[in-house]
Amino acid sequence: MAIQIYNTLTRKKEEFVPLEEGKVKMYVCGPTVYNYIHIGNARPAIVFDTVRRYLEYRGYEVKYVSNFTDVDDKLIRAANQLGEDVPTIADRFINAYYEDVTALGCQKADVHPRVMENMDIIIEFIAQLVEKGFAYESEGDVYFRTRSFDSYGKLSHQSIDDLQVGARIEVGDKKEDDLDFALWKAAKEGEIYWESPWGLGRPGWHIECSAMAKKYLGETIDIHAGGQDLTFPHHENEIAQSEALSGKLFSRYWMHNGYINIDNEKMSKSLGNFVLVHDIITRHNPQVLRFFMLSVHYRNPINYSEELLESTRSAFERITTSYQNLKHRKEASTDLTSDNQDWLDKISAIQDQFIEAMDDDFNTALAISVLFDLSKLANYYLLEKNTAVEVIDAFTNQFDGLFRVLGLTLESEDMLDKEIDALIEKRNQARKDRNFALSDQIRDQLKEMNIILEDTPQGTRWKRG
Repeated sequence: MAIQIYNTLTRKKEEFVPLEEGKVKMYVCGPTVYNYIHIGNARPAIVFDTVRRYLEYRGYEVKYVSNFTDVDDKLIRAANQLGEDVPTIADRFINAYYEDVTALGCQKADVHPRVMENMDIIIEFIAQLVEKGFAYESEGDVYFRTRSFDSYGKLSHQSIDDLQVGARIEVGDKKEDDLDFALWKAAKEGEIYWESPWGLGRPGWHIECSAMAKKYLGETIDIHAGGQDLTFPHHENEIAQSEALSGKLFSRYWMHNGYINIDNEKMSKSLGNFVLVHDIITRHNPQVLRFFMLSVHYRNPINYSEELLESTRSAFERITTSYQNLKHRKEASTDLTSDNQDWLDKISAIQDQFIEAMDDDFNTALAISVLFDLSKLANYYLLEKNTAVEVIDAFTNQFDGLFRVLGLTLESEDMLDKEIDALIEKRNQARKDRNFALSDQIRDQLKEMNIILEDTPQGTRWKRG
């Protein structure tokens, strides 16, 4: 069965056929790096990392590009508030992003381009649009002539007339048309800027992805992805810019993940209900957060709450317990049983079911249900009086392989346990040395990890809060 992808452009599932056989060019819009990422940023990072992993699992060679927006109004405001320059802010939160998404099991992209490092190609891209008549300069700004691109609105499935009704004209607007959007912004006093044919300034938001996708992947790519909120205007504008310049299809498939709700309300900074990944992973195993994100199909909305995450932890631990029980049983297993093939066939069938689920528009929710089936099958096998090393190995290899596709590691909880035990041992030694300041510091550190200590005559015990 071929992989099927729901294409936002056509609003239907389509068989995935890349431009070049066996190779995939994939571009995912990354974060604006002015703060720590929230779980809304984490969802596309996890979802499309999983898409990339699965494509590689199915034998494709994937070139994966995901940008950082490191020049933007939000960055300029943050720099002014903190009394620092924009590059310093950007560097800090790019490093923080890497720390957070690495903890969530995301691999680095093949290229993580930054706007500030690609200013020359962005300016060149804009200049070519001006030269072709798709863009124009106005008092140091440059705008794209939206009506000059006949297919504008095809991704969000809106007509120019519908867009015109919703357009807002800003005071002092320098545009020819309400629908035109900025490619280049003249610098205001005190803002970061670059030299350009139109004077000192900086790029508009949309142009960066068009220019960097073209530089690193070419004029036509296979998959362009991001959050649902980027469909319009960001991705719509990318299509207009890129296809106006090249005259070619920009992306063959468009993928968008659904929104995140917090306690059944849409996450919004205006509501103050956004949750930072940086904070969540000090209280919870990052693998559990990833498992939670993948437990719902990527196109559907997902509701986050502490209660749901705790429920997910319990579910995740049911699978990891099966895995650990298998590894423990292996020590007492033999190769003497003669009816292994029936079990081996059942284990192999699990892999087929997993592939069937993932081939259907990367249905991780269904794939996870297949993993629960594998866990149940393993538990039934462990009820056998005699178990075979061959079958145990088949089970654990299947667990390892399928979890790896989802970016999950079955050993993660065990590794965390070892870290906790090491900290408790360090605390015990500090108490023996009467270094109570260090002892209290370690207790506080464990508390931040949601670990509760109980000092007993038999030693220190711990549990998760």
